[in-house]
Amino acid sequence: MEHPYGYIKEDKVYLKGFLNQEDRVIGEVKESEASTIKYFEERFEQAKKKVTDLKQDIEDNQNKGSFLMKLIHLRDALMQYDALGDFVPLIEELDKLEEYLNDIIQTNRARNLEIKKGLILEAEELKNDTDWKETSEKFKDLKLRWIKTGPVPPELKDEIEGAFQSATDTFFENRKNYFEGLALQADENIKVYEHLVQQARDAFNMQDARQAFEISKKIQKQWKESGKVPAERRQPLWDEFSKLNNRIFSRYKRTVQQNKSRPPMLRPYEIVKKLEQLADNMRTLSLGATTPEKLSKAKRLQAEWKTLPPKKPREAQQYSRLFVFFTDIVFEKSFLHKLARSKFDNFHDMEEHEQNQVKINIMKDLIVRDEKELSTVKENSEKFRSHESDFETILYRKIGAYKRKLEVKNHILKELSNK
Repeated sequence: MEHPYGYIKEDKVYLKGFLNQEDRVIGEVKESEASTIKYFEERFEQAKKKVTDLKQDIEDNQNKGSFLMKLIHLRDALMQYDALGDFVPLIEELDKLEEYLNDIIQTNRARNLEIKKGLILEAEELKNDTDWKETSEKFKDLKLRWIKTGPVPPELKDEIEGAFQSATDTFFENRKNYFEGLALQADENIKVYEHLVQQARDAFNMQDARQAFEISKKIQKQWKESGKVPAERRQPLWDEFSKLNNRIFSRYKRTVQQNKSRPPMLRPYEIVKKLEQLADNMRTLSLGATTPEKLSKAKRLQAEWKTLPPKKPREAQQYSRLFVFFTDIVFEKSFLHKLARSKFDNFHDMEEHEQNQVKINIMKDLIVRDEKELSTVKENSEKFRSHESDFETILYRKIGAYKRKLEVKNHILKELSNK
């Protein structure tokens, strides 16, 4: 029995070859030839409907490119589909649809490429920003927009993805290093507070009430100038520190009532000579890297310094400032070395010039941070000025402390840069 697109031979149903395919068996006669032919014609109608439905889906949806693989699979299936009918127009219609989808996909990918290039530019502009909270939110928004943007041409995918990821990684790595530095700085600051509490204990145990009181005034000033630490770690130390200083002051008041003056243990010129010697020794320790041995010697010099009378001759002021300056250099170098080791696990394996460069980079970051904090203090002082009698004094001391910190850091940076 013949059919326009097939025939029956020896109870087997054949589909005539099309598009360079040979005739092939698609089934066999079941009840009668006529009913069998009808069955395979109906199957062809089903195939036509699949093509029609796909075409309609493409027309109805905005994301047309998502139907490309479904189209390809349907076309492959039609080439092996068991039915009687003219498959060529169906295949040709799918070919045209594929060309249409490919054009749309190429257009979309070109548009996506431009969008993602714009997102990369935004990320590049933000990657070195230090407003950590606000910029983190901006990067979250950038990532969301990136995810929502479709694919780019495959040959550019790795380059585009890499550029965006690099900018993103730079910001979050900088943020991570900053907060790690703050945490390490807080650890160092808490040691300062602990040391001040110990000095308060030592002063409280002194027999000389006047000397204890002078030390108490000095360490209370240092407490106000010390760096930031979490409140929960600072409060217990403050409770003990303030209690000790209150007791020292009470004892001093009682002593003053009994004996208003006390002759100095050293003559003025002896104090000047001693201070000159201490400043010169501390200057020697400040040269080069701070070793544990230097740190130990510096602490011993500090101990000697504390034995001198709080009120010093005017001629000794220069040596006093030099002693404090070189002392800060010794301890700042020690902190810088610890910070470098904490940031780079392989720091000890680096060449000397590599270690030096690491310290230069860290010191530059610390200087930027201190400059920013100094600027904030100055701005806040203008906005929130108080009429209290000691406000100006406290503010002046706080600003002076930041300036001294910057002077020390810049001195160390200059020394490292000249190596």
